[in-house]
Amino acid sequence: MPSPFANALAQLERAHAVQPIADELRLRLSQPQREIHAALSLRRDNGSLQLVQAYRVQHNNTRGPFKGGIRFHPKADLDEVRALAFWMTMKCAVLDLPLGGGKGGVTVDAKGLSDAERERLARAFARAFADVIGPHKDIPAPDVNTNAQVMDWMTDEYAHITGDASRATFTGKSLEQGGSEGREAATGQGGFFVFNALRERLGLPASCRVAIQGFGNVGEHAATIWHAAGHAIVALSDSKGTIVSADGLDPAAVLAHKHATGSVQGFPGSMDAPTDAILTQACDVLIPAALENQLRADNAPHVNARVVVELANGPTTPEADDMLYGRGVAVIPDILANAGGVTVSSFEWEQNLKNEHWAEADVNTRLQEKMSRAAGTVYERAQQLGTDLRRAAFVVALERLTGDLPK
Repeated sequence: MPSPFANALAQLERAHAVQPIADELRLRLSQPQREIHAALSLRRDNGSLQLVQAYRVQHNNTRGPFKGGIRFHPKADLDEVRALAFWMTMKCAVLDLPLGGGKGGVTVDAKGLSDAERERLARAFARAFADVIGPHKDIPAPDVNTNAQVMDWMTDEYAHITGDASRATFTGKSLEQGGSEGREAATGQGGFFVFNALRERLGLPASCRVAIQGFGNVGEHAATIWHAAGHAIVALSDSKGTIVSADGLDPAAVLAHKHATGSVQGFPGSMDAPTDAILTQACDVLIPAALENQLRADNAPHVNARVVVELANGPTTPEADDMLYGRGVAVIPDILANAGGVTVSSFEWEQNLKNEHWAEADVNTRLQEKMSRAAGTVYERAQQLGTDLRRAAFVVALERLTGDLPK
């Protein structure tokens, strides 16, 4: 299977085939501007020392400071972080944000860390990369297995090192440490605003049957938001399995069950199924909210959804894209669908720089305006070009990046 970064570059070339771009821009986007690799010293609770590999990839800052999350995951590697940084460049351009693309990763089993170890690791990351990040350089945020607490630790460590008191170097912080209202739910909420803006145009009913892969932070919020809007959550999965209910699942009850048992499986009134069964459940809307390369050539022919809303980064390979498009399954791409997180992060960054704090209603109003406008722009471009939504989203991003190239 091609690497995530190979898939990302294939997506770039596929967009170029639809709407050619300048060779100079293709060259600039074909590799990151800078890659930083560090070995973090992690003192474990038993006193032993572990060296943990960490990366920060700064892909492109044509439109503004690098921006992108930090993930703690045992499979995080440089290639994956490169791809994620590339997609952030495209995402910020699609949403017309004054930011570029970056990403961070730490190769570690985050679920095997104590809270004290997680704090030591977070602070070690901030120390290792302090020279290359900053409110006008590179602005990290949470990603897989990191959260507001991790960002708070990093913010505190960065302030100790640099004396910077703006708290604008990291986003996704707690409210007490300068975080934005609405940030925790922003990826799911932004995805819903995109879905809502396109639902009728994609021929979906007013009440949809929804299957969600991944019941972590993004998936939990997505399930709650879609359910509250009157859609039926007919299947949910986590790393241990899938649950299915034709009558619909109550996300709050499933979350309570998961907290009590460690998994969604065994939820009363539902049927258990293997983890990957979520991808072929009969539904109107399939929401991948886990990791990359989930929809591939081997399973795309069996997807039984009318629309895929990518809340994960890179869940669909280029081969699967072609198969789904050929079958009439619309894929709302990650660089549009899951851009709510970076959009509200940009709001948090702005609030920190101005020493302001916006009400949640104001944040969500701004988010809805940005996401709905971007969704409409991408859909109209797809119609004009006679292509799928991913290629159209790339074309929109590339046109904006072309306009911002240094002369």
